[in-house]
Amino acid sequence: MREERSEMSENGDGDEGKDVRWSPDPGGTAPPKCRAAAGSPGGAAVPPPPFSDQVLENVLENVLCFLTSRNDRNAASLVCKSWYRAEAQTRLELFIGNCYAVSPARAIDRFRRVRSLVLKGKPRFADFNLVPMGWGARLSPWVAAMAPAYPWLERICLKRMTVTDADLALLACSFPSFRDLSLICCDGFTTIGLAAVAGNCRHLRSLDLIENDVEDDEDEVVDWVSNFPPGKTCLESLIFDCVGCAVNFDALLALVARSPFLRRLRVNEHISSDRLYQLMTRAPQLTHLGTGAFSSSGEVGDFEESLESAFHSSKSLICLSGFRDLAPEYLHTIYPVCTNLTSLNFSYAQITAEQLKPVITRCHNLQTFWALDSLGDEGLQMVAATCKKLRELRVFPLDATEDSEGFVSDVGLAAISEGCHELRSILYFCQRMTNAAVVAMSKNCQELVVFRLCIMGRHRPDRLTGEPMDEGFGAIVKNCRKLTRLAVSGLLTDRAFAYIGLYGKLVRTLSVAFAGDGDLGLRYVLEGCPKLQKLEIRDSPFGDAGLLSGINHYYNMRFLWMSSCKLSLSGCKDLARQLPRIVVEVIRDNSEDDNSDAVGKLYLYRSLVGPRNDAPPFVKIL
Repeated sequence: MREERSEMSENGDGDEGKDVRWSPDPGGTAPPKCRAAAGSPGGAAVPPPPFSDQVLENVLENVLCFLTSRNDRNAASLVCKSWYRAEAQTRLELFIGNCYAVSPARAIDRFRRVRSLVLKGKPRFADFNLVPMGWGARLSPWVAAMAPAYPWLERICLKRMTVTDADLALLACSFPSFRDLSLICCDGFTTIGLAAVAGNCRHLRSLDLIENDVEDDEDEVVDWVSNFPPGKTCLESLIFDCVGCAVNFDALLALVARSPFLRRLRVNEHISSDRLYQLMTRAPQLTHLGTGAFSSSGEVGDFEESLESAFHSSKSLICLSGFRDLAPEYLHTIYPVCTNLTSLNFSYAQITAEQLKPVITRCHNLQTFWALDSLGDEGLQMVAATCKKLRELRVFPLDATEDSEGFVSDVGLAAISEGCHELRSILYFCQRMTNAAVVAMSKNCQELVVFRLCIMGRHRPDRLTGEPMDEGFGAIVKNCRKLTRLAVSGLLTDRAFAYIGLYGKLVRTLSVAFAGDGDLGLRYVLEGCPKLQKLEIRDSPFGDAGLLSGINHYYNMRFLWMSSCKLSLSGCKDLARQLPRIVVEVIRDNSEDDNSDAVGKLYLYRSLVGPRNDAPPFVKIL
């Protein structure tokens, strides 16, 4: 609980909210030199110490203002009570990795001067539809508590939270200096809420809507873009590629034209290429562009030359994404910016190796590349041959079903490892893999911090030898000593988890899918990875014994998620009895038998305030 206390807890000394400072005579008003020390012979005056706690605390606050890392601040708050108070008084940015780990009132009581909040809600497996709708993580209690407490709040970033239009309206009206709103993988709101933010946040610098579920009924769509105030704006970033309904293009065009500081713009699929160039012409200063639908809307007119000219004029463009509904015949228009690109995202474009070739061979400075696996191993070989500065690669599946064929394999992974030695992060979905390819990556890319290999078929072995994938993942944790995030899959035995426990000393996040022999593997990980914060497991043969082997470790972790494993209700209850300060939630689907002892989904997390009070009927808190 040490790190948890430093993140968002309070002292338990009964002096919350008070400053316990040195005073020679709390009841007197005369200068210290004229006061007699209590109990001193003859009432002789005693001079004050050279530095009082008040002075030291003021100096400390000035020093702590230079600490920007939350880990450094957490460590500082643990030194003593004085440092604890000073750190809380100077913290302007608050990060809460689980909205149920602390109550809004408790967070506000400790941190009184917060200007920036990052708040996370549902477990990550909600992205895979494993968390039922209505599970929780509502923003409402947070924004209601913050509205009167933080009038100077400037920035909010929410991830996997349920946000209503009423929440957005209250937020927009409560913080006069509000500047930045980021909603990532959130749900519950519509264009009505966006209109409230656009109309009331007069100093808005960024409105970033990323991977949210924003779908209005046709008769309820609001023209939210027109709600931005007239005149020059402060906008620097506008991202709305996840908004499912069309926007008022004329209003958007006017908004872009009067936003001279706009650097990031990502539009949705209702903006086609024959309109995109008009936006680009009015914002040649853009550094990040999401293209929307990279195709024609069918309107009469030749716009390709205008689009290519717009790209040619975009001298500052370094990040390109979008390409929804890709028309390959328009790809040549982006050639002028390829040389300067450091980030290219084709994850919404079903692009082939042949279509990719003339683009990627111009991208010698690329550091981040996302794509669908439709580019095939041949496409990855082109990336490896050209992008020697590549640091992050993500390859997503065109067909995410378990029995799909898949277009990339160990061949593509091996090519990347041979050509991109500066790689730091990789997410790779495939159906076929070999230990040799993974071992090669561990040797060629030893600076890897994130390695996520997702073999989608259940219990897939090395495609050439038929052996488990143990040695491949073992090599990754052994040779990549900076690894902090790991995802494993395929046919794995306890040996793979023994390797992780033995060498994965810096691993903070571990994801396991369709892997493992039994409970011993889970025990290896829990006992061997001292930095482990987040452990998420699905469709693996771990049961009660494996769960209970982590009794001495769960207080140091942020959460544990297990679904479709071999857990029983009695085993989960036993865990809850032994860890009273850990919240143990059992989540049942509608199809599950309420009388069954089997547990479909378990979510375990630490909390300073105990069980939540908004759990739906299908969630049982033990």
